[in-house]
Amino acid sequence: MPFVGRRMGRGVTALGLAAVLSVPLHEATAGPSAAAAVCAGAQSDFNGDGIRDVAVADPEATVSGKERAGQIHIVYGGGKGTFALSQDSPNVTDNAETGDQFGFSFAVYDANLDGCSDIAVGTPYEDITLPGGTVKDAGLVRIIYGSPTGIAPPTPATIGFRQGADGRLGGVVEADDWVGYAVAAGKSTTNNPFLVIGAPGEDGGEGADMGMFHYVSGTGYLVANVAQDSPGVWEDPEPNDRFGATIAATDRHIVVGAPGESRDSATADVEFAGGVIAFKPSINTDGIPDPLFGMGQALTGGTDIAAQTGDQYGSALAMAPYRPAGAATITDSVLAVGVPGEDLSTTVDAGAVHTYHIKADGTVQQLNWVDQNRPGVEGEAEPGDFFGQRIAAVNTATNVVSTAATMRFAVGVPGEESTEEYRDEGGVQLFSMLGEPGAADSWISPGNGIPATRAPLMLTGMGLGAAPDALYVGVPYGPAASRAVHAFAWNTPDGGAPDRSWKPGEGGIPAENVAFGTSVR
Repeated sequence: MPFVGRRMGRGVTALGLAAVLSVPLHEATAGPSAAAAVCAGAQSDFNGDGIRDVAVADPEATVSGKERAGQIHIVYGGGKGTFALSQDSPNVTDNAETGDQFGFSFAVYDANLDGCSDIAVGTPYEDITLPGGTVKDAGLVRIIYGSPTGIAPPTPATIGFRQGADGRLGGVVEADDWVGYAVAAGKSTTNNPFLVIGAPGEDGGEGADMGMFHYVSGTGYLVANVAQDSPGVWEDPEPNDRFGATIAATDRHIVVGAPGESRDSATADVEFAGGVIAFKPSINTDGIPDPLFGMGQALTGGTDIAAQTGDQYGSALAMAPYRPAGAATITDSVLAVGVPGEDLSTTVDAGAVHTYHIKADGTVQQLNWVDQNRPGVEGEAEPGDFFGQRIAAVNTATNVVSTAATMRFAVGVPGEESTEEYRDEGGVQLFSMLGEPGAADSWISPGNGIPATRAPLMLTGMGLGAAPDALYVGVPYGPAASRAVHAFAWNTPDGGAPDRSWKPGEGGIPAENVAFGTSVR
C-alpha cells in the first residue's frame, strides 16, 4: 500500500508495471463548446436519460492483445446496455498500448455543459513519442464526451491533455511524471466546470518527484499549473513529496495530497509523513486556484510532533459537500484524510483516518481521529491493516441541513485478515462523518455481506466509490468468480447484503477481466 520505489503502485497488488511500448500520441482538435441542453443533466448520466449510470474501471485489462492497456465498463442505468471504453474505442483518438493502464484514475462531470455527463480518464503510464524520441510514463488525460447516444459513437471527438508545448498543459514532457495519476472534477458555484489533474512524478530544481497539478477550467479548458512553489501554496517543494498523488473536490473546495511530504522534527526529517493542501475552485490574481491552507497531522502545519516516518498522510482523500445549521444551502465541505501507514503504539501500519470541517471562510477544524482501536468501533487494529488506504464519502441529502445520518464515509482496510488462512482478505468499514466514530459504524467483508468466496490477497477495500444512494465496493482481486462491484446502502448494518451487483460475464459486461472494480463512479 505505500509507495514502492520510483514506481508508485496503487497497492501491494498486481499493479506493478512492465516496460511500456512506445507509440505516437494522437491529439484531438479542441473539444465542443457548450451546446443547447439535450440531456437531462442528472449526475453520472452519460446518455442523458435522467437515470444514473455506473463506470467501472479495469486498468489492467488486456485490450486488443495488449496487456494492462486498461478499459472502463460503462453500465447504463435502466438496463440500457453496456459499453467497454478503451483507447481502441472508435470515438477515442488514441490506441491501446501495453502497460498504459487507461482508467487508472477517472472523474465524471459535465465538461461542456450540454447536460450529459462526460468522463475524464487518467492514463499515467502513457508513453509520449516526440520528434526526439519516446518519453516513458509521461502520462495523459482524455475527456470522452457523453451524448444522447451515451459514450459510444457518434459523440464529439475526445480531447487530450498532456504536458509539452503542444499538449495543452504546458511545461516539458518528462519520463515518469505520471500525468493523470489522480484526477477529480466538478462544477464551481458559478457553474464553471473544472478538472484537476495530478502529476506527482513531476521533477524540478529541488529534485525528483516533487509533483504538481494542472487545473483545467471552463468549457474553453483554460489551464493553470500549480506546484508547491506557486504563490501562497503551503510548504516548499522537496524531492519525493509527490504532490498531486491524490485529489478530492466539491463545488466549494479542492484538496490535493502530498503523501511523500517530509516534516521537520526536533531531531531529524520525518520522511513520507505526508500532507494535504486545500484550494478554492476559482482563479485568483496570481492565476491559480486560490490556496486556503496546508496541513499535516497536527492540523495546520508548522511543527508536527505527531508525524511519523512512513505515515503517508494524504494517501487517500474523500470529501463531501456540507450544509451547516443555519445555512440556506451548501457552503462547506467535510474532508476525510487517510493515513494508512500510521503506527498505533507498537502496531505497525495499522492505519487511521482524520476528518475535518472546511468552512465557507476557508478555515478548517478537525472533527475526529478514526481508527479500529477507538471505543465502540468494530474490530481491532492489527499490523499491516492499512486502514484508510482508500476512502469514499457522501452527503446523501444535500437539500437539507447535514446530520450524522446524511454525512457518511467508508474506509477501505485491504490488509485486514480475520484468520491466517485469509491473509489480506480485506474489508470495508462504514462511519458517520459527524459524531463519535463508534456510534454508527458497521463492517462488511467477503462472506460477511460481500457475496464472495473468501481467499487470501483479495485486498477488499482497494476499490471504493460514492453515489448519494449507494456505496460502491469493488472486489477486483482474488478468485475470478468473486470479482465484482457491489452497491450497498450507506446505512448497511454489519454483514448487510448489497442492493445490486455487477460482475464480469453478466448483464452485457465482458467476462474477460484482470482487476474489475479498482475504481467505481
